[in-house]
Amino acid sequence: MIRLLLADDQPLVRAGLSGLLGTEPDLEVVAAAADGREAVDLARELRPDVACLDIRMPVLDGIEATRELTALDPPIPVLILTTFDLDDYVFGALEAGAAGFLLKDADPEVIVRAVHQVAAGQGTLDQALTRRILAEFVQRRSLQPVTVQGADGLLTTRELEILGLLAQGMSNEEIAHELTVEITTVKSHVARMLPKLGVRSRLQAVVWAYQNRIVAVPETPGSGGRAG
Repeated sequence: MIRLLLADDQPLVRAGLSGLLGTEPDLEVVAAAADGREAVDLARELRPDVACLDIRMPVLDGIEATRELTALDPPIPVLILTTFDLDDYVFGALEAGAAGFLLKDADPEVIVRAVHQVAAGQGTLDQALTRRILAEFVQRRSLQPVTVQGADGLLTTRELEILGLLAQGMSNEEIAHELTVEITTVKSHVARMLPKLGVRSRLQAVVWAYQNRIVAVPETPGSGGRAG
């Protein structure tokens, strides 16, 4: 059973997410908060497996809540659910350590799958949306490295190959199929890769790859504004 904490300042959104996720046989919504401070306090008390946070909330926004939740021992993985897909708030959440990112209008099955992925330590990397967000993120941050170590020689050839596929939004299963290896092999490589990069999640590893120019920033015609 995956225990969830939800946080959104809109009662209807909280109720809708609780209804959607709470009906899944292996998901349990243990708390729903109206702001980020309440979310962090409840998380400290209840220790959920995943926190699903809105970004724009009163008292404490989703960025600061994410930073506090991922700093706990052990950290609580955060899935960001937001209305905006190209927004400074989103970039701040990535920097704070969010493990996944989805728009609130995503299909219900996509949200459910994302919760499972974040709970399993995979994060969620929607292919088209993530690449567009990360391209904008890197451009706004002027490609500043996020690690004091040089990229050269930090990862093995296979780890670099897997990192490139992660940046395409591939799941463990898709990577295993692409490389003709077992899924457990991919998981082992990813598990060894994350501490080398000094990151906590697959999404943060992809951010690292873009910022350190391991992966080329994709072409995104018209990026730089907010999607309508």
